[in-house]
Amino acid sequence: MRSILAIVNVLGALLALFSAYYLLPVATALLYGERGPLAAFAACGVATLVLGGVLLLATRRHRAELKPRDGYLLVSLGWLLLTASAAEPFRLILGMSVTDAYFEAMSGLSTTGSSVITGLDALPRSVNLWRHALHWLGGMGIIVLAVAVLPLLGVGGMQMYRAEAPGPVKDAKLTPRITETAKALWLVYAGITAVCFVTFWLAGMSAFDAVCHAFSVLSLGGFSTHDASVGYFDSPLIELLFIFFMVIAALNFATHFLALRRREPSAYRRDPEARWVVLGLAAGVMVAALMVHAEAVYPDFPTSLRHAAFNVVSLATTAGFVTQDYSAWPLFVPVMMLFMSSVLPSTGSTGGGIKLFRALIMLKQWFRETFALVHPHAVIPLKIAGQVVSNRVVNSVLAFVFVYFMTVVILTFVMLATKLDFATALSAVLASVNNAGPGLGQVGPATNYAGFNDLQTWICTLAMFLGRIELFTFLILFTRTFWRK
Repeated sequence: MRSILAIVNVLGALLALFSAYYLLPVATALLYGERGPLAAFAACGVATLVLGGVLLLATRRHRAELKPRDGYLLVSLGWLLLTASAAEPFRLILGMSVTDAYFEAMSGLSTTGSSVITGLDALPRSVNLWRHALHWLGGMGIIVLAVAVLPLLGVGGMQMYRAEAPGPVKDAKLTPRITETAKALWLVYAGITAVCFVTFWLAGMSAFDAVCHAFSVLSLGGFSTHDASVGYFDSPLIELLFIFFMVIAALNFATHFLALRRREPSAYRRDPEARWVVLGLAAGVMVAALMVHAEAVYPDFPTSLRHAAFNVVSLATTAGFVTQDYSAWPLFVPVMMLFMSSVLPSTGSTGGGIKLFRALIMLKQWFRETFALVHPHAVIPLKIAGQVVSNRVVNSVLAFVFVYFMTVVILTFVMLATKLDFATALSAVLASVNNAGPGLGQVGPATNYAGFNDLQTWICTLAMFLGRIELFTFLILFTRTFWRK
């Protein structure tokens, strides 16, 4: 009981911290004279602050250092509770149902980019900014942000970091203290976002569009201020900038930190994932461009290359921006793009999916097993970037990948039971679990998720949540072992 109250105390602190984030849409509403949204955002911010304060005061005597397993419960409850808070403005301002509002908020915080809102061009600017601000905050992880602050309240952060940090290598530190690690990551994240904003603005975007899309790009979120997404701008320069920053966001931010701190570009060469991200994207773009050109979808190869480059990089990195309706391309291409979104983003990036580090381990384990069949007595260590990967990590990866695919299969069957066609059901689940956004069929790049009924929407919401916290963090709560003393 005491452990639960300690977790509630931290949840109160998270809500209190999150309430300050409402200052962004409040300031935007003031700037553009949006009275209705101003009152709604202010009320939501105050309500979140009051609830957080009440939880803090009610449990102040139970503040304690968290145990390792407490971090999993805290992360899960934290995401669900903060999403509920973030959903209220959509319900109050846009009159959305609880289901749609929660879906939109979860899509924002999980950086999925799926939407049930139409008419984005006419949306109040404060609401549009709120959607993109949720992306930016969720990009590096709300809990990781809190790690930098909560130690001031006497609550240790390592348990939360281990539960929230993406990828299998969770004990690596960039700096001696976990607080400093979180601060360093956020500093790099914010700095690159600022550079992204300036370049977008100089490339011809309005300041508002530049801010919103900088938030979306660095989080690999996919929300846009326009129904036509990035296709609205119809600018090769802007598309090229998007590609550059999407690739940056798909790489490990720890590598960015090391490269910037030591001023050594060689950090990217030493990163075992970076080269494969770039090579994988280049190969995918070329295959897509050749196939689209062969089908004469566009008048010439440069045009085919332009549209293939943007949309392949966007979906493969799980950003989810679009410039073309690629569902009209040869079927091989969009299916390939969805598959790439499952494996391509790096560990420690803002992307979703299995993560490339796990995919590399799976590939090398396959080679090791094949070699062992021929040489059964050989001792074959599994190495990545010259470092031996322990069998414990290999087994963990194998278990994660199994659970990942079983999650996709089970949720796809559930969606099929709701009478969806196979392409829509599978792609909606896969895009949601990978936090990628658009799928195929009814949720293709030319549409959104507004056509789903409540049950289908909640299934996709669950898939986004599971994908963002990497499955085990939530599923472990349903095991007897977790609840045993």
